[in-house]
Amino acid sequence: MITHTKTKGLTAIKCTCVFQEFADAVFQMITEKFKELTDNLTSSHARHKVPAGIVMTRGLSMKEAQVVALSTGTKCINGEYISNQGLTLNDCHAEIVARRSFLRFLYSQLELHLSKQPDDWEQSIFAHQKEGGYKLKESILFHLYISTPPCGDARLNSHREARAELHHTRPLNRKVRGHLRTKIESGEGTIPIRSCHSIQTWDGVLQGEQLLTMSCTDKVNRWNILGAQGSLLSHFIEPIYLQSIVLGSTHHIGHLFRALCQRLEDVAQLPLPYRCNQPLLGGISSTGLRQQGKSPSFSVNWTVGDHDLEVINATTGKGDLGSSSRLCKRALYTQWAKLYGKAQH
Repeated sequence: MITHTKTKGLTAIKCTCVFQEFADAVFQMITEKFKELTDNLTSSHARHKVPAGIVMTRGLSMKEAQVVALSTGTKCINGEYISNQGLTLNDCHAEIVARRSFLRFLYSQLELHLSKQPDDWEQSIFAHQKEGGYKLKESILFHLYISTPPCGDARLNSHREARAELHHTRPLNRKVRGHLRTKIESGEGTIPIRSCHSIQTWDGVLQGEQLLTMSCTDKVNRWNILGAQGSLLSHFIEPIYLQSIVLGSTHHIGHLFRALCQRLEDVAQLPLPYRCNQPLLGGISSTGLRQQGKSPSFSVNWTVGDHDLEVINATTGKGDLGSSSRLCKRALYTQWAKLYGKAQH
């Protein structure tokens, strides 16, 4: 079901692809869950241009598959709204918000394991290790769906690469590949980081300097080394790596493999349990219609267990009434502190 295919234009590289039936099933689950959650929303808040989500499976079987996180969004905060108290959601690109929603799921699963009820222990996806800490139970896997390639290197010229291969024309200039890129503040798209010598400062951003936010491609690369669980959860659990990434629109598997995996091949040997993860890559069989027009200025998020979607203004990083997101740094740290207190007893 899973094949290794050699990609033209990428010398001696073998790319592992998610088999079609599995990729389509992941897409279908995300689509149905989003529709279910937006049925009661206003038509404006149900709009989206880029949805993303994370599906949990046991092995590569879809029998017990479950959507654990959902999101939409294409924009970043305006620098004047950033908070030094962790009260804003700075990056509202869909895959980044989905990953933050995923963190809430991991916290809830750790709380189950620390519960005094044996039934809760059984339901948790984590198992306690003799040497301390927690790790995922056997066969638990996570799969990221994004309707479009991650912004930055992975998305840049991906459709042109596919067209060049189809028509046997010359591939694009390789000089544009592999660059670190930053997202456009309060807008869409990315630009190269021109200099490594300038240091971003808090007062500089507040005075109008460009806010530098890592592209989604670069953030996925970071997850492939350090895990998607983040630094706080690393205090409790082993790194959690994505098993696969499924794309819903124009993509070129070889280009994605280079941008998301090959860039990390020269990383020095990592201390256990860290490793250089190479997720399975694939696309859905039918891309559907791409939504036209300007992207909404808001982002929505949901984690399994939530009753409703949360709507966040992507420009301010907060709710429309100024409330902080349940995904902001302060909220996640509060969950960590609560968990740390329980783990000490």
